[in-house]
Amino acid sequence: MELVTTDLVSRARAGDGEAFRALTAPHQRELHVHCYRMLGSLQDAEDALQDTLLAAWQGLGAFEGRASVRTWLYRIATNRCLNVRRAASRRPVKVWDMPGAEMPEPTRLGEITWLEPWPDELHDPEARYEQTETMSLAFVTALQVLPSRQVAVLVLRDVLDFSAAEVAEMLGMTVDAANSALKRARAALRRQNVPGVAVPGPSEEALVARFVRAYTSGDVAALIELFTDDAVVSMPPIPLEYQGHEALTRLFTMIFESGRRVELMPVRANGQPAFGAYLAGSGSGLFVLTLAGDRISAFTRFEAELLPRFGLSL
Repeated sequence: MELVTTDLVSRARAGDGEAFRALTAPHQRELHVHCYRMLGSLQDAEDALQDTLLAAWQGLGAFEGRASVRTWLYRIATNRCLNVRRAASRRPVKVWDMPGAEMPEPTRLGEITWLEPWPDELHDPEARYEQTETMSLAFVTALQVLPSRQVAVLVLRDVLDFSAAEVAEMLGMTVDAANSALKRARAALRRQNVPGVAVPGPSEEALVARFVRAYTSGDVAALIELFTDDAVVSMPPIPLEYQGHEALTRLFTMIFESGRRVELMPVRANGQPAFGAYLAGSGSGLFVLTLAGDRISAFTRFEAELLPRFGLSL
């Protein structure tokens, strides 16, 4: 295997594009997932992956073979993602623009307006780097509020199983600094109490069916019963967030009293139940549910422009 890799590297350095593709293709999927975790946005992850491949092609002359090609590519991808995270504004905030519906006062304004869901059709359940719980919206969102280098260390160490020495080398820091960053990142995640992803089963199917009935019929009381006491509704890139039964009741009452009734088309995102929402035959949004036992702990509404990513029409 080493001889094959060495041969591909030599040929790629000489300008052989096919050799470069053969060298990098086995790692592109996991690099895409890695960029998504780091950035929380499917579009940003795709852009970062392309930047990574371009940088790898241009930087082959500096590849000394001291680390594996996979480790070298992860180093490039991680640092490209860190550059993106340093950008002051990655995605413009959008204002609420639903005709005939004035939003109630939100509980708070959300910070992660660039968040996007990951289509389950891109998911490989056999891949170690795609553990379902580390693809959940809650986990990915939690990463976005941590300091960037802590995120990098946490993902590289706890999700991808790189050693402390490898991570320190990738990020240009000491092993002690890497271990310290990991400790702080783990503590921050514990404070956020990030939930995992429920395994799909009869209980999920029943809950999802009740949600569909309540939402499509505009039954506010039945809908609110399905949410945990501290459930959150968010709608990136619109920064408005609503938490708790009282706030959610005001929100859904406003939506349903406006006369909006949607058809829901089931899909899955981030290992969670999701729906394309259609109003009068046109896509109006993408809903993703986070479940906690037999209740819904989060409802995230995304823009309709994402529907084609999930095999749905606009």
